[in-house]
Amino acid sequence: MFKYAGSIIIVALFVVCAVPVFANKTSVEIKAPESVKKGTEVTVVINVTHSGNNRFHYTDWVWVKADGKEIARWNYAGGNLPENENFTKEIKLTVNADTTIEAEGNCNRHGSNGIAKVIIKAGK
Repeated sequence: MFKYAGSIIIVALFVVCAVPVFANKTSVEIKAPESVKKGTEVTVVINVTHSGNNRFHYTDWVWVKADGKEIARWNYAGGNLPENENFTKEIKLTVNADTTIEAEGNCNRHGSNGIAKVIIKAGK
């Protein structure tokens, strides 16, 4: 029985260490109109992508800012995972002036792929 213990441990370590090869950083994409009439309510769609969500490796937060002010945030944990590896969140806001939307998500092990940014132009 102990004859195979070393082999089992080596295989287990390989599997545990190989997980990051298939994992990645959390990325976000923002979909919003390029321009709208002032005072228009718009829906901003945040697409979040991350490979390998499980209780030990997952997207742990996503935030959205409008002109530097946080307008939405979702926090996750090993017992409260996102709904899927790739998921979408929507935010509604009224655009009264040109508005910069930024979003970022984070993997608890590998970090973020960076901040995504779009500008919604407000016209007459």
